[in-house]
Amino acid sequence: MKNIIISEYERTFKRKKTIIGLIIYAFVLALECFFLYAMGGLSFYDPEHSVQLNSINTAPFLLRELGIFLHFILIPMFAVDSFNGEYSSGALRLVLIRPQKRVRILLAKWIVQVSLIVAIMLVTWLVGTMFGIISMPHVEETSFYQTGSMNAFYGMLYTLLFYGVATLIMIGVMGLSSLISMMMPNPILAFAGTIAALIGSLYIHDVFVYFLTSDAIFKILGEPQGEFYISLFLILVISCMMNVKIWQKKQWIG
Repeated sequence: MKNIIISEYERTFKRKKTIIGLIIYAFVLALECFFLYAMGGLSFYDPEHSVQLNSINTAPFLLRELGIFLHFILIPMFAVDSFNGEYSSGALRLVLIRPQKRVRILLAKWIVQVSLIVAIMLVTWLVGTMFGIISMPHVEETSFYQTGSMNAFYGMLYTLLFYGVATLIMIGVMGLSSLISMMMPNPILAFAGTIAALIGSLYIHDVFVYFLTSDAIFKILGEPQGEFYISLFLILVISCMMNVKIWQKKQWIG
């Protein structure tokens, strides 16, 4: 299994889209830091509630600004390239003809994609934390949406929880994108199908607003949100089960 994962990493980072996507994200991350600084450290929980950034609370709001780019461009692009791009280019056939169980190859793809998401979140958290400490007013306490005052330690715990929830949502986006990629004939349709599914989910139920904006995470952490946890759990489980079923049955080589 170790060699399969290493091979998947090698193919992932040999693809130009992966490198270009990461470079673009680094540029967007720097641009958002400059934007927040130029705005005088002003951000928003939602259109009705503004907030002044400080040395403790900056990191969650940096991720808030980047949520749409991650959900609608970067994560779907990586997933589509892995689950559909390799099939369209013929590279997947060379992998599947080897004497390896299909499910192991699928698992390796999931591990690589999830590790990319975790790495992106870790870098964003580090940049957001350092940016807040260096560029924003130093404070001893702060508060978040519907929370009491927090010192730096509890503020960091809140931030880590915020990033943890955001990571789970992005894994859900990856699960949906990989599922749609397996059903679509080419990467363009797979990418378009993913975007349509994310936007269309809001018409199914308001709870899926977390796919469209990271603002929802503040509300999820500020008040009980049982519907969120149930819906995301179902998305992860159902997409995982359907991914395995389609992956096992589809004629990838023919």
